[in-house]
Amino acid sequence: MKGSEPVRCRCTALLALGVVLALTLPAYAAAPPGYPDSAYAGDPREMAMVPRYCVHTQGYRDVVPGGGHGDEIKRWTSVMGPTFNAMHHYCAGLILTNRAILLSRTPADRQFYLNFSIVEFDYVIQRAPQDFIVLPEILTKKGENLIRLGRAHLGIVELQRAIDLKPDYWPPYAQLSDYYKGTGDIQKAREYLEKALSYSPDAQAVKRRLAELDGVKAKPRTAAESAAKPVAEAVK
Repeated sequence: MKGSEPVRCRCTALLALGVVLALTLPAYAAAPPGYPDSAYAGDPREMAMVPRYCVHTQGYRDVVPGGGHGDEIKRWTSVMGPTFNAMHHYCAGLILTNRAILLSRTPADRQFYLNFSIVEFDYVIQRAPQDFIVLPEILTKKGENLIRLGRAHLGIVELQRAIDLKPDYWPPYAQLSDYYKGTGDIQKAREYLEKALSYSPDAQAVKRRLAELDGVKAKPRTAAESAAKPVAEAVK
């Protein structure tokens, strides 16, 4: 079928990336102080920072109080379809991301958690149909973490894929804008925000970013200000 070859090639490339990441991950990262080793332990502090449906996914429903509620499991399965059976991996990826950003004690721990999160995201991505309701969100989270890892060229691909799947979903536009703002390409950063607003005119986070870009244009940062605000902050 016409157009199927690029999709097949992209899938093959993503699978290859997953293999490479799995082979290059550090063997272990020490758990943050006071936290369990496993992202699947269902720590209440970590579960409070992920979507509520996570407690009802396969990996968490048996360890989180109330997670095994049959009606809630049925409800979320009806919303997400069979792919809900894999969503505990997405939830674990979010927990690993939070550990990387908020709790890591060393750069090596941060890298471990970010890399491991991508493996978890890929588990769902590789099993989800293209019309899966949460797929654009998962791709966006993966793209963000690839940028955090210094693999911006791969992160941009994932963010663009999220846009292609759901043009009116503004977060990937915002992340791309943040990235290009961080590189100093203000024009491109603005283009992504304006495109996002063309689909989602009420997105306040996009409007805020656009106003900040106007400030950058009106008053460029001094060298000291730029040094005090690293590029990494732009992709949070």
